[in-house]
Amino acid sequence: MTSSAPRTTRTRRIAATCAVLGLATIGIASAPKPANAWWRHYGYGWGVGVYVPPVYVAPPAYYAPPAYYAPPQRAWIPAHWEYGYWVPGHWS
Repeated sequence: MTSSAPRTTRTRRIAATCAVLGLATIGIASAPKPANAWWRHYGYGWGVGVYVPPVYVAPPAYYAPPAYYAPPQRAWIPAHWEYGYWVPGHWS
């Protein structure tokens, strides 16, 4: 069986590096930010002082092209009698 001393040293070194990076990230995220941040007014924020801009996680939705609607055609009104007068055929 081999010694676990190198593995323990490596694990401690990785844990210390992660702790330092984690504390630095928390410090940067909790630092005061200017009040003119564009995403602050839209409610994109969690916790105290941690604000992130909106992130889109889905592609835009696909909408089918609109159906073609032909303009209404004029109707032909055949010749007829109207109130005792003859009205020749005409377009409406």
